[in-house]
Amino acid sequence: MKFFLPFLLSSLLLSSSIEAQNAKLNISGVFPNTAMVADHYPRSEAGTGALMPWANRLWVVTYVAHLPRSGSGTGLYEIDGEMNMRKRPESRTGTYANRLIHAPSEQLIIGPHAIDTLGNVRTFEGLVNHRLAATMEHLTDPENKVYFLGMEGEFFEGNVRTMESKQLYDLNKELDEPDKAKPHFKSGFTHHGRVVIANNSYNRKDFDGEWEAGRLAEWDGKTWKVLEKTAFTEVWSARAFGSPMMATGWDNRSVILKVLIRNEWQTYRLPKSSYTFDETSNTEWMRIREIETERAMMDCHGMFYEISYHTYSGHPFGIRPIAKHLRVIPDFCSWRGMLVLGGNQATPMRFKAPIDANPLAGQPQANLWFGKTDDMWQWGKPSGMGAVWYNTAVKANESSNPFLMIGFDQKVLHLKHKANRTVKYTVEVDFVGDGQWSKYDTIEVPANGYRHHEFPAGFSAHWVRLTVDAPCETTAFFMYN
Repeated sequence: MKFFLPFLLSSLLLSSSIEAQNAKLNISGVFPNTAMVADHYPRSEAGTGALMPWANRLWVVTYVAHLPRSGSGTGLYEIDGEMNMRKRPESRTGTYANRLIHAPSEQLIIGPHAIDTLGNVRTFEGLVNHRLAATMEHLTDPENKVYFLGMEGEFFEGNVRTMESKQLYDLNKELDEPDKAKPHFKSGFTHHGRVVIANNSYNRKDFDGEWEAGRLAEWDGKTWKVLEKTAFTEVWSARAFGSPMMATGWDNRSVILKVLIRNEWQTYRLPKSSYTFDETSNTEWMRIREIETERAMMDCHGMFYEISYHTYSGHPFGIRPIAKHLRVIPDFCSWRGMLVLGGNQATPMRFKAPIDANPLAGQPQANLWFGKTDDMWQWGKPSGMGAVWYNTAVKANESSNPFLMIGFDQKVLHLKHKANRTVKYTVEVDFVGDGQWSKYDTIEVPANGYRHHEFPAGFSAHWVRLTVDAPCETTAFFMYN
């Protein structure tokens, strides 16, 4: 017996050691073995472009900064239930952030690839060298075709049976983009008999009003129509209940939320939680996704929001902030009971030596975060700021867009104007969110003057809006802490 016990103890320790070696290291939801690391040269991005559960695996496609020649070592990956990750042999390196389940053919379209329910991968060879931002359902032949949106404004049609593709439009021309503006088309969605696309071109010239480079536009299969001329990043729609279509963007005032209900677009405004997202290339790729059954989350300008599929009284219901963050989250999804966030952890970019956008960063890399949806409520407390008017010429009795108010603790409104008379600002609130407005107060601001108003502790409503009693150039800026 005295010889057996040491042997048993040694066997148990050896078994435990082997088990520990085989287990995947998990550091606060991050598994180092699922890191996607690019080669050293050319140095570029290695961001997570799209995530999708499919064929009993989690599929991941990455994006480099530009066309494939500007980076290597990344591509298409699959992760199994044991957290083993492998790069698929069919993988192509490129700038890909698109994903769509094509139900008629039972295929996942992700990057330039089509994956069937058994995990077999085919590739749209004609799309490999394009930066793919979105895949959308076809308007007239949804059984066999889809649309692809390229970041440079290319609009393609692809046949999911034959894997052939052709370009239909150059959206820079169709949407009258300014010359020399950097095209950065980011998202597209098909619903309600239309395709809606977003371009988030935005820099100092947009902020200063020198040009309008961003676009939100829709297409009925015949004609393109520009809806907004400012930066838009995401387009999404529910397919049940109220089926609102939503698009998120921004301008020099605030985040913009466009909502299509009953065939009409409505405009709302949300605070910017962080201005670090406030430029074309800094918005990779803030998405709206279903992450629990019939539950959707919106990531926008450094803030996660819970949003509802429902509409009542012709208005969107249930939009509220959850948490602020600084993480680059190009995509997110639910997989095997977990919330999975994509990332872009290190982005050195070298296009032409000796120029390097980040000489203090090392090897390009990205990874995923695995957790639970409820974990988000433990993140940074919602806060932000934004304006309904910013040095804006406003007419008498003209109402501002509704500005989100719910979900924040301390609320302050700053008012100033350029008029040689006292201006009265009427503050109204829609405390339910059903479009019914009630007067909160009237605030008088002296000629060419300034005032601020602190809302009482505990006061809240779903939306707030303003009107003025005289024409003036004015700024009305909300700060939420």
